[in-house]
Amino acid sequence: MLPVLPLALAGGAVYGGVRWFEWRNTFKPSRTMEGDPGQIGLEFEEVLFFAEDGCRLYGWWLPHPEARGTILYCHGNAGNISGRLEVCAGLHRLGVHVFVFDYRGYGLSRGVPGEEGLYRDARAAYEVVRARYADADDPPVIAYGASLGGAVAAHLAIERSLRGLIIEGGFTSAIDVGERWYPWLPVRALARYRFDARSKVMALSAPKLFAHSTRDRIIPFDLGGQLFSAAAFPKTFVSLDGEHGEAGWLDTPHYHAELQHFVSGVLGQPSPSIPPG
Repeated sequence: MLPVLPLALAGGAVYGGVRWFEWRNTFKPSRTMEGDPGQIGLEFEEVLFFAEDGCRLYGWWLPHPEARGTILYCHGNAGNISGRLEVCAGLHRLGVHVFVFDYRGYGLSRGVPGEEGLYRDARAAYEVVRARYADADDPPVIAYGASLGGAVAAHLAIERSLRGLIIEGGFTSAIDVGERWYPWLPVRALARYRFDARSKVMALSAPKLFAHSTRDRIIPFDLGGQLFSAAAFPKTFVSLDGEHGEAGWLDTPHYHAELQHFVSGVLGQPSPSIPPG
C-alpha cells in the first residue's frame, strides 16, 4: 500500500500547479502606472472606492461638459488603465463622461484578481457612476468591455440597469478560449474560471454592439461571431482590423463613427457644440 501522505502531497502539488497555470493564463496584471489622462490633455479625477468585500479599488472619472451619459469601461486581462489613454480619449470624444477603473490586483487597486472578484469590482464601479446621478435606478450608463472585460461587462449588464452594452474582442466563454489555446488539455474538466458571456448576452434585451478583428490572434474572430449570434436582439456587429487589444482604435478609422451611432441611438444625439469624432 502506498503511503497516504506522499500521495496527498503529490495530489496537492498537481492541483496547485493547475490552478496557478489557469490563473497565470487568465490574468496578466501590471502594478506599474505609465501615465494618466492629464498627459493627453484630459481633465480627470482620481477615484478610490470599495468593492462589496472591502477590496479597495482605483479609477479615473473623466467628466465631459455636455455629457449625455456615461461609459463605464472594463478593460482586458493585461496591464492596467494607464495603458488605455487613447481609449479614454476616444470614448470621451463621444460626448460622454467616462469612468475607467482597475480590477483588484491591477494598477493601484489592491487584492488579487479572480472571476468573482472582477464581477464585484464592476458592480462597485457601477455604483460609483450611479452616485453621480443621485443614485438613480436607471442612470444613462453604457458598459464597454474589451476582451476579458467583455465577459465582465456582460455579467454587469445582467445584474444592473444599463442602457446599452459594447463588447470589443470578446468571447463566448473562457472555456471555449482555453480549448482553442490548449486543445490537448481537458480544459472543460479542469478549469475553474468560466467567464460565460454567451449565456449573459442571450438574456439581455438592452441594445448591444459587438466588434471584433478578423486578424485577432488571441481571441479567434469566430468566437466573437458566435457571441454575436447567440445574443438577443437588438444587436449590431462591426468588423475591425488590427491585432487583439483595442484594435478598433488603432486600425479601424470608421469604428468611432459606429460607436457614435450606437451611443446616439442609446443616449440621444450629442449637443451641437460637441465636435464630431
